[in-house]
Amino acid sequence: MSQHPYRTLPEHCFWTEAVANRKRSDVDPVLTAKFALARDDRIATAGSCFAQHIARHLRGHGFNYFVAETAHPLVPKHLADKFGYGVFSARYGNIYTSRQLIQMLQRAYGSFFPVEDCWQRKDGRLIDPFRPQIQPDGFVSKAEYESDRRQHFAAVRRMVEEMDVFVFTLGLTETWISRGDGAAYPLCPGVAGGEFDPARHEFVNLRAAEVSADMREAFSFIRARNSRVRFIVTVSPVPLIATADDRHVLVSTTYSKSALRVACEELAADYQDVAYFPAYEVITGSYTRGQYFASDLRSVTEDGVGHVMHLFMKHYARDRREPPDDTASRSSEGDAAGSRQSQIIKNIVEVMCDEEALRR
Repeated sequence: MSQHPYRTLPEHCFWTEAVANRKRSDVDPVLTAKFALARDDRIATAGSCFAQHIARHLRGHGFNYFVAETAHPLVPKHLADKFGYGVFSARYGNIYTSRQLIQMLQRAYGSFFPVEDCWQRKDGRLIDPFRPQIQPDGFVSKAEYESDRRQHFAAVRRMVEEMDVFVFTLGLTETWISRGDGAAYPLCPGVAGGEFDPARHEFVNLRAAEVSADMREAFSFIRARNSRVRFIVTVSPVPLIATADDRHVLVSTTYSKSALRVACEELAADYQDVAYFPAYEVITGSYTRGQYFASDLRSVTEDGVGHVMHLFMKHYARDRREPPDDTASRSSEGDAAGSRQSQIIKNIVEVMCDEEALRR
């Protein structure tokens, strides 16, 4: 038999050996980590809803999850969560797109001032167009609104300048922007505040090259203020809840995730301090037979999140501490308790996802 390059390739290069013949929990598409996370590294997160799982597991494994914007100590945790404190490293809510990320950084440092920067509800309360659900009842006055935003921007600046690692989960390519100055919103105006006006608001579906350009600009922006920071980029496996394009949501989801994945691949290839972590592949791979999604085929199950974070800790955590194992106690309580636990987890994710407001 003649010699050829495939004869000497390692096992992980072959589908049958690396995927098909393995138990679901044993599939590991991460070969090597570009760098390791130390326990005292300040790890910041931002991005789509799925990024919240990363923060939760980092805490559980005893790592230094960096929260630059915290609630008052007397505020109970459930209320702090409701108002977006500690969900991400600052109180910016979901940052679904690369365009949102770079503009958020520019706004925090005073280099971008959107014309449409405050929405008023019919009851007189004010909504932040770029954090439309961060204050569930809105702000009572312009003074309160501006004070909160100053505090928020100060927290973003602190995060940028003090973090050691920034984990960003890209979620969408679809976004709505202002025709006047290109300001990108996390939700279409009119969904959770403001009024939609086709003369002022435009739908944009970012291309892979545009996502890559936005992220490169964001990396440069952050590096200029923090030269030691390292980046981990991921793609959210959560499908689009709705598409503004006149095509099937499944096709739009495939495009969006494909474009984001291409951008991440190029970024990781071009920068030594940028790593891609394959959370998307772990959750959506055909080897799971759909078992990492809940009955809505969109919410990621705790088993799926657990697989992702096990691999994340295995490859990136230098000195991880195993979290308390309560699996056995949950199992002993029977299927009903397990079902309640799954519903609790699912509900938490839904409450914290701005995109849920798009449901028909």
